[in-house]
Amino acid sequence: MTGPKALLAALPDGVSGYRRDRGLSTIEVVILAPVMILFILVLVAFGQLVDGRGALDGAARDAARAGSIQKDHATAMAEARKAAEADLGDVCSGPVNVTQTSTGFEPDTLFTVEVSCEVRGLAMIGLDVPTTLEASFSSPLDPFRRTA
Repeated sequence: MTGPKALLAALPDGVSGYRRDRGLSTIEVVILAPVMILFILVLVAFGQLVDGRGALDGAARDAARAGSIQKDHATAMAEARKAAEADLGDVCSGPVNVTQTSTGFEPDTLFTVEVSCEVRGLAMIGLDVPTTLEASFSSPLDPFRRTA
């Protein structure tokens, strides 16, 4: 019997780890594969939270701008709500809340809105933790807003 296997078989077990290492790579894969998959899913879930945060900031900006160009307060809030809901349709898992945090609706003031909703982020990996994010933005009331 000659060849590499015969040489390894002739060595004592302490010199060559050949016999003790059999099946070790299979065990490594069985243990490490689920850990790696879970790590990737956590990264994707937190990426969705970051994406939701950016979408919420954009929705607050659009809502404030849409409301600031309207003629009266009721129309401004309706348009702000409509703009925020259009931006957050696929980001939020519940209703979109739009509230005005500035006082009044007089010329030369700021129209500030706060947009909040529950973002689905960690629910995809089984952690159904309610994550409510909110964003605020201010836009100056347009002095020439829909006066006609």
